Order: sequence, then C-alpha cells, then structure tokens
Amino acid sequence: MSTLQEKNKAIVREAFDTLFNQRDYTAAEKFWSPDYIQHSAHIAPGREGLFELIKSLPAELTHELDLVMADGDMVMVRGRFSGHGLPAPWIAADFVRMHNGVLVEHWDIIEDEVSRAASVSGLPMYGDTFPEER
Repeated sequence: MSTLQEKNKAIVREAFDTLFNQRDYTAAEKFWSPDYIQHSAHIAPGREGLFELIKSLPAELTHELDLVMADGDMVMVRGRFSGHGLPAPWIAADFVRMHNGVLVEHWDIIEDEVSRAASVSGLPMYGDTFPEER
C-alpha cells in the first residue's frame, strides 16, 4: 500500500509534467488549488500567476525531474528547467505543500546551471555532464 508521501510524490511528478512539459493548462488545474499560495519572487500570485508565466515562455520549455522527496504534506522536487529563453538552464529546488492531493503552496530556490569552465568544484550541477556537453 502506498504511503501519503508516495502518493503526494506521484501527484507532484504528474502535475509538473502536465504543466511544464505537456503545457496542458486545463488538465493542470486539477493539480493546483484555486487558492494556491505562491512564495516565489519571480511568479505572480496564485495559480493564475504560475499558469500565465508558463504560457509566456517559449514552447521549448522543458522540466527534467531528478529527485522527489516527501515529508508529511511537503514535497521537494529537484530539477532542471531549460528552453525558457534565458542563456542558462535553471537548476531548481521546488518545495510544495500538499492538501488532500492538491498543490496548495510553493517556494523555490533557483540558480543558473554553469559550464565546466565556471564550475569551481569541477563537477556538473545536474546529472553527469555540463550543459555544453549535451
């Protein structure tokens, strides 16, 4: 039997794919609460603010999901956003609070993915390769 955390992780995986990769706004509405609270500094308030931001981005936008963790009603997603029209992909940690199977609140931490030359550690930020090697 699935735990609440496993169910929430599966919902968030599907929600992110539906919105960011499939760009199916009607289907995405079932995942995001109409009263969704947005804490991100670069996204307008509510579900509408998030959806409008995604609609404004190039069709090439993609989200690659690397890791999903859950603790109680909180789900953390580590992923990469690319194709957004900016010079570097974003590596993001998104934190979502769930309630009754719906995303109700969001925070994020985002940084630009760097090249091998810019990586002081000498290690890629996402996966096993640097952006210029893909």
